[in-house]
Amino acid sequence: MTDVAADGVAGGAAGGGKVVVNRSVSVDGFIAGPDDDMAWAIRYVRDDRFPEVMAETGAMLVGRRTHDVSRRMAVEDTEYDGGPVFVLTHHPPADDQGVTFLSCDLPEAIATARAAAGGKNVEVLGADLATQCLQRGLVDEVLVYVIPVVLGDGVRFSAPGLGPVELEPYENRQSGPVTMLRFRVLNQHGTADATPTP
Repeated sequence: MTDVAADGVAGGAAGGGKVVVNRSVSVDGFIAGPDDDMAWAIRYVRDDRFPEVMAETGAMLVGRRTHDVSRRMAVEDTEYDGGPVFVLTHHPPADDQGVTFLSCDLPEAIATARAAAGGKNVEVLGADLATQCLQRGLVDEVLVYVIPVVLGDGVRFSAPGLGPVELEPYENRQSGPVTMLRFRVLNQHGTADATPTP
């Protein structure tokens, strides 16, 4: 893979930091419950469970919906030292809310976050945003925290329209009740008509 430069192409190997889709997911594949409820995950996932993840993170790129839910649940008031937070939105609010709002296109947003990350990883949060990044070939890795909960309904792992994306597992660890899975992205067809390579 190549570095993420002005064109936003993924490639942590050349540029140092990687673009990482980060997810907490229930056993039945939801990243949020009904009405965007995240309380079920927050009580399980703490920075001290897998401290190396936060140490590797230099910036976050977040979708607007995820940002709004985080503010509503006061998630951003918890201890976070993962560098600057960028929120990609078509309608930035008047106040900065402690983050930087971006209204540029997706590759430029990725490039902006990577420039601010100082050689560390950029974490991508939000189902719609992560789906778009995978569709555009902008992701190096997928990191999943599997939470021992069955939700039954809610927001699924990816937004509709994402096709097959082939992954290579390279780490599987447990800390307390939470299992962390890490995958390298092998290809990013990411479109609904894509077919996995045999």
